[in-house]
Amino acid sequence: MTLTERTRAQPLEASIPTTTSAKAAKVGVMLVNLGTPDGTDFKPMWRYLREFLSDPRVIELNKLIWYPILYGPVLTFRPSKSGANYAKIWNRERNESPLLTFTRSQGEKLAAALRDLPNVTVDWAMRYGNPSTGSVVRKLVERGCDRIVTFPLYPQYSATTTATANDQLFRALMKMRRAPAVRSVPPYYDEPIYIDALATSITRHLESLDFEPEMILTSYHGIPKPYSDKGDPYRRHCLETTRLLREKLGWSEDRLITTFQSRFGAQEWLQPYTDKTVEKLAHDGVKRIAVVNPGFSSDCIETLDEIGREVRDEFLGAGGEKFSHIPCLNDSAEGMAVIETLTRRELSGWV
Repeated sequence: MTLTERTRAQPLEASIPTTTSAKAAKVGVMLVNLGTPDGTDFKPMWRYLREFLSDPRVIELNKLIWYPILYGPVLTFRPSKSGANYAKIWNRERNESPLLTFTRSQGEKLAAALRDLPNVTVDWAMRYGNPSTGSVVRKLVERGCDRIVTFPLYPQYSATTTATANDQLFRALMKMRRAPAVRSVPPYYDEPIYIDALATSITRHLESLDFEPEMILTSYHGIPKPYSDKGDPYRRHCLETTRLLREKLGWSEDRLITTFQSRFGAQEWLQPYTDKTVEKLAHDGVKRIAVVNPGFSSDCIETLDEIGREVRDEFLGAGGEKFSHIPCLNDSAEGMAVIETLTRRELSGWV
């Protein structure tokens, strides 16, 4: 049976055995993504942004300095603005964000792919928002899982993503009298199967276009430069991803370049900035570009709206003529092959 046949969307409960040996260890697999608001109106956006921007891994400023800013201008004005942007990409059929739609599908397809492992239960959670990490961990333990493999869906490591996802898991475990054993899937930015999946996805997308891009940008979510200066390996992981991808595709450094997006606040972030880069490219006479987001496992507000709308408009407004956003791996066959392969590796010895 092929991976595609095994990963057709099926209920998550399909992975839960009806009967198991009393001595058989039950293992939970939990996919963890960044998170999403419950809606686009002011209140759900306010709750989501408050949780996200209160995380000391994300904003390292002293609370005495940051909280008056957060609970003042940020949470007064940003929920409406962010909500309007989310509304442009919202999955109205399910009344949820695309990130939630894709993450659920990834969980369902992984559950179907692991049906040959009867003592493995698959679920999914969000670091911020719902379903919360704590609620899913409790659910897995209630189902009898005494071991959990957590899979932060971030190819490149950063304290602002992978570390805080693991922090939240252990906060939940701290409240349990009998906590399960835990393994965390490590960053996979240089895994051959991940690079192969990206290369296949990019090649297929470019073949579908009616134009040939002169340049392709690998745009990663940025982090403040001081975080990188203090030792966060994220920038190095991003650059290595692009290098390996360039090597796999057989492209030159001039054809595939690295940029960073989504900066927030006044401090310097990792450079070069995506928006400034596309403006400069257009002013320098580059007319056709494509942008891919290797740092995101699923399309979300930062890819669909920030890149697909804002950066596109900036490039065309500066004189560019053709622009295309290359979708993330999402729940594609290539994307699911990455998730399944790494999950099976971490399950080794437990099942």
